[in-house]
Amino acid sequence: MKRIFSNSVLALIAGLGLRLFFVLKFPANSGDTVLYEQIATNWLKRHVYAMDVHGTIMPVDLRTPGYPAFLALIYALSGRTGEAARLWVMLAQIAVDLLGCLVIARLAAILACASGNDAESKRAYAIALWLAALCPFTANYTAVPLTEVFATLWTGLATCVLVVALQRVKKLDFLLRSSHMPVGGSVEYSALGAGLIVGIGTLFRPETPLLLIAAAIAFAVLFFRLRAFARWLWITLAMTIGCLVVLSPWTLRNLVTFHEVQFLTPKYSTLPGEIVPNGFMAWERTWLYRVRDCYLVPWKLNEEAINVDEIPARAFDSPEEKQRVADILEQYNEDLTLTKEEDDAFGQIARERTPRHALRIFLGIPAVRAVVIWFTPRIELLPISGNVFPLAQMHDEDPEDQGFTVLLFFLNIIYVGLGAWGAVRLWRSSTALRAVVAFLVLFMLLRTAFLTTLETPEPRYVLVCFPMLIAMAAQLLAGKRDRRSST
Repeated sequence: MKRIFSNSVLALIAGLGLRLFFVLKFPANSGDTVLYEQIATNWLKRHVYAMDVHGTIMPVDLRTPGYPAFLALIYALSGRTGEAARLWVMLAQIAVDLLGCLVIARLAAILACASGNDAESKRAYAIALWLAALCPFTANYTAVPLTEVFATLWTGLATCVLVVALQRVKKLDFLLRSSHMPVGGSVEYSALGAGLIVGIGTLFRPETPLLLIAAAIAFAVLFFRLRAFARWLWITLAMTIGCLVVLSPWTLRNLVTFHEVQFLTPKYSTLPGEIVPNGFMAWERTWLYRVRDCYLVPWKLNEEAINVDEIPARAFDSPEEKQRVADILEQYNEDLTLTKEEDDAFGQIARERTPRHALRIFLGIPAVRAVVIWFTPRIELLPISGNVFPLAQMHDEDPEDQGFTVLLFFLNIIYVGLGAWGAVRLWRSSTALRAVVAFLVLFMLLRTAFLTTLETPEPRYVLVCFPMLIAMAAQLLAGKRDRRSST
């Protein structure tokens, strides 16, 4: 049994089987899928980074070009586009995600290397590889044309490089025993490499630079304690330059096309001529915290009718307020287009609600959003309702559905719990690793805080934190550390 679980090939085969199961049994798509497909098709066939808007090819900057470039490559190789090419896209994403599993295993091995115990490093690698390969929450996103597998891969790879850089601040020859790289500048080289990788990741998901912010804070603590402020500036500059070098072609394209300096994407995904529904979004922020509510309200905006009776009761403070919302929606439902007057009316309701529930809106709802996106059963792509509570009622209505949802709910808790426990053990067992643990935890906190500010808090956005969780969980399962050799 020990030989089986130490075999990387078997772990990858098991991971391949799980991902093929999702791709063949539960292929999915989302609203963003069609958007990416349009951009990729126009880019490949018309050589314009654009969408079809009312029959007109319109250049856009709604999404960074990483994933459309991947789709265009698959389209060129397969000779198919759009929906006809989705199977090929998903099969390619399986390969990308399995590569991501190897990166996660490598991250776990790097963390274990700090102890100087080669046997423990190998065990951590094997355990992390199995945990990553059999993780259904990342595996099922190979079955939908979205950026998740790429965001996870590039975040995991950049994290590996940054962990090495942080370790080299205290031990310059960390992982450099057989390298010809100059020891004195190894931290700067690693920081530059991390910036380049984060830049590539940003081409897939624009919030990826949060990783560099967390790293800059961790480096600051280390270098300020060493009274090396100038060295910290050079490290931060190296990371920033690396990221900007990769983003510069995209920025230049936006400057030429839209006459604006846009390194990432606009804050709000609107086409030219569309209003930004600031009032509507402000009203949402006073009550929305679950992804299921997104299906009922915001994701219908400008596309489907919105039924006031489907909106949760917490969105209204009184019957009179509900009637005001109903009146606005009645006007909106006539042509399914939110006008500025209707948006302003929602904004007025939001301004009235905010003073009455300031604590709940600014602290309570973000806190609940954070809990929801971390501890959801993550069944958005599966053909099940995902309802756990009330237990008795859900069991009577559909016991199989509820049973599978509960299984995924507890499995998610296990992954998150093992990662958190592993972080605590790493912190306690090795003073040399505390800066690394602080960096990993800080990134997850920063990302979570950022996600709570979004209009639609989707659980998939925290999947990029799973490489860190799995790598730290592997340390916990790999065995106890020798405190004397790791401090």
